[in-house]
Amino acid sequence: MEVFNEAVEYLLGYGIPVVEDDQLDLEDVFDGECDNGFLSAVDSPFSPVRTESADFGDGLSEGDPEKMLERRALVLKSILSSEQQYLSELEAMLMPMKALKATACTSQPVLTNQQIRTVFFQAPELLALHREFHEGLRERLQQGDPNQGVGDLFQKVVNQLGVYRGFIDNYESAIATVRKCTQTDDRFKTLAENMMSSKDGSNCRTKYTLEALLYKPLDRVTKTTLVLHDLLKHTPEDHPDRPLLQEALRISSSFLSGVNEEVPHKKSAVTISKGTIRQLVKDGFLVDLSDGTRNLRHVFLFTDLILCAKLKAGRQPQYRFVWCLPLPGLSLIPGPECQLPPDTQCRMDQMKQKAFRLRQEIQLQRKGSRVLSSRTIDRARKKLLDCELWILSHSPSLPLELHSRCGKSHTVLLSSLYELSEWRDNVERLRGESCERVSPDLLNLTNSCFKLRTTHHPPLYSTLEGKKDLPSPHLYSTLQDSSDLGLCGTLCVVIHRATQLQQPEIDLSIFLEVDSFGYFENKAQTRVLVGDLTPSWEEEFSLQVDGAHDLRLLCVQQPGREDSWTEDRVLGKTTVQLDAKTLLNKWKRSVVSLHQIELSLSLKYTEHSLQPPGIPSTQSSEVFNIHIETVAEREGVLVPHIVRFCAEEVERRGLEEVGIYRISGVATEVQALRTAFNTNLRDALVRLKAVDVNAVSGTLKLYLRELPEPLLPPQYFQALAAALVIADPLEKEHRLVSVLQSLPGRTVECHKRLCYICQVVSCLSKMVTLCPSPSRVSQNQEVNKMTTQNLATVFGPSLLRPPEEPLGDSGLCVDISQEIVVQVQVVLCYLQCINLPAPQIKLQIHSAELEEMTQQEP
Repeated sequence: MEVFNEAVEYLLGYGIPVVEDDQLDLEDVFDGECDNGFLSAVDSPFSPVRTESADFGDGLSEGDPEKMLERRALVLKSILSSEQQYLSELEAMLMPMKALKATACTSQPVLTNQQIRTVFFQAPELLALHREFHEGLRERLQQGDPNQGVGDLFQKVVNQLGVYRGFIDNYESAIATVRKCTQTDDRFKTLAENMMSSKDGSNCRTKYTLEALLYKPLDRVTKTTLVLHDLLKHTPEDHPDRPLLQEALRISSSFLSGVNEEVPHKKSAVTISKGTIRQLVKDGFLVDLSDGTRNLRHVFLFTDLILCAKLKAGRQPQYRFVWCLPLPGLSLIPGPECQLPPDTQCRMDQMKQKAFRLRQEIQLQRKGSRVLSSRTIDRARKKLLDCELWILSHSPSLPLELHSRCGKSHTVLLSSLYELSEWRDNVERLRGESCERVSPDLLNLTNSCFKLRTTHHPPLYSTLEGKKDLPSPHLYSTLQDSSDLGLCGTLCVVIHRATQLQQPEIDLSIFLEVDSFGYFENKAQTRVLVGDLTPSWEEEFSLQVDGAHDLRLLCVQQPGREDSWTEDRVLGKTTVQLDAKTLLNKWKRSVVSLHQIELSLSLKYTEHSLQPPGIPSTQSSEVFNIHIETVAEREGVLVPHIVRFCAEEVERRGLEEVGIYRISGVATEVQALRTAFNTNLRDALVRLKAVDVNAVSGTLKLYLRELPEPLLPPQYFQALAAALVIADPLEKEHRLVSVLQSLPGRTVECHKRLCYICQVVSCLSKMVTLCPSPSRVSQNQEVNKMTTQNLATVFGPSLLRPPEEPLGDSGLCVDISQEIVVQVQVVLCYLQCINLPAPQIKLQIHSAELEEMTQQEP
């Protein structure tokens, strides 16, 4: 009677008369209605084996039985707490029911008897079912026996899921009645929007709407299956409960599967409560990283939560709930780029080779060059689809960690910085907006995803023919014709300059990402420019592309020495569609908008056949102990990546580091960077930002020291030594510059590389590039203690070495001490020289091709 009296007082407080009748009971509200088409627990249609069951295995966990029993006890305690909360919510939902029934006997009824039956249909039975389960579970746990069985309690619950069937079938009618009565009767509106429930048995009261409380049983259907899954996972194989729990899980999963098939899909946004709509903002296929396992999942971002679902195959494709996190209080933490283990990387190479061969076979058949049976083509297409899906699941390497205030966390992997930025921006925008905190109906919400999704053609079912506007991966195996194969060959990109920057004195670079049939692995990055409102890169990139459709450009600000934040910030981004017809064999110059930043670039595409990926090249990829010209030519640049990136990182972090370039870094870190640059440039760039800056400078020194031939060829040692003895400073400088300009053949660009190295090294002393006077050197030498003399001492022996053979009778004889003096003094003179040619860091485009570039308005 306590619930009844509380409801009566609540209604009387709003001026609603109530006729009290002590003979009324909960069952009286539904007299003669409980068996309207619904069977008892014994005759439940959900106990027999269904033809289709959920994909939960029997052996879900292995480990120490004692530890498993400890975890099992914790799971049972959490189940008991969750049941207590669920009972509180059911009681809150039923609190006004008897009182509303009493008002139906007056001249001013709030709801009719029929409306009351519709709104609260099967709710009393649910309350009785879970009260009995809660009491039984509580008594079992109080005994403290870790081997105490509870499987019979769960079996009793799942065998009465027919009660939930009645509630689910009536749910739409109940919600429609509540909304209709809320609009027509202010008394019911006040009651339905101000329902109170105690939380965890405490005195703390939580405010709900009646709609939100009616969601709870639907939510419980999904949670029952998940709870059984977790409990079975921590139940030892020899535990007497295990067969009972397996059977209960089978029944619950089959019931949930049947409900998923029969509940009608929503054709619009999901209603949270009156006046509030849960809208779908973004969705897409991401890789869910769980316990080290990668799973391709469909992730949905709503206005108040983020939902992860699994696409289940079958005649009627449907989604299965995986996890869900509320947006309020959600924190996003991008992690460092992760690398595949060696064995997985080996398999990745094999998969790419296999996919490449299968594409070639299918393409030859499409062109009529090879006649294959339809069965053979279908088999090749199936194999290709499996390869591409595996690559799609294992190629993403950028982690994004999601942490909620309740302690739950999940990690998703994305294939590109552009994609990560998109998801992060949307989540942060929605997280900052005010949204109603309503517990989601996971069952209804998951089912609605099939109609609400914008990525209509996931990889498993996509057929892109005639649907090029859909944002889905361009998997080759799903293409129905050869008209959308994308670019195959070499894509040349020149990043010119950026304008409209709003912030001066920032570290800025441009990131490039090109897709290959849906996944992004072809990436490049310009050098970092500092403190320029109109940065000019003038860098050219040659990208080998296969199945490329889009070029993504991102303007990224990197943290400076005085910034408190440590993550890269995306200031603007855009996507450029690649059209083979307009780019084929000719340069096209255009200006694109990256938010408020205008970026000018040029594109050219050259079509040619490609070598199978992953096959070891006859040309080594190592950079250490290799001629600098060979490395630069292989990388398609003038200055090797290792020199450029190490120098820029030192300039970014080491200007105020005492003894930079002189103090050696940790040997293990230097060797790790050496290995990374020899094997994986992307891994090396990640490591550069993580290690101590002295390890970065030590890596650059090690590279220069291990060059087979120094930057200044040994045969010019005599001429340089002779130039040092000239007394006239101007004549000495002229002679040293003349030696650089006389470098023959394949070392003709050496003086330009030397200028670049001199430039980045002298940045420690804040030398202005090509400054008109050497008096502007060494603005920071009071801090880092590295004068130009010290820098020359460090780099002299690496940049210039004496010849190994005698110089001959006409040569200038010097001993070892004099050799060191020559090495240091030559580099010191070049550092102080004001007439060196301008440093070049990129290969120049042919002038005739530049003139052919067409101008395009943004």
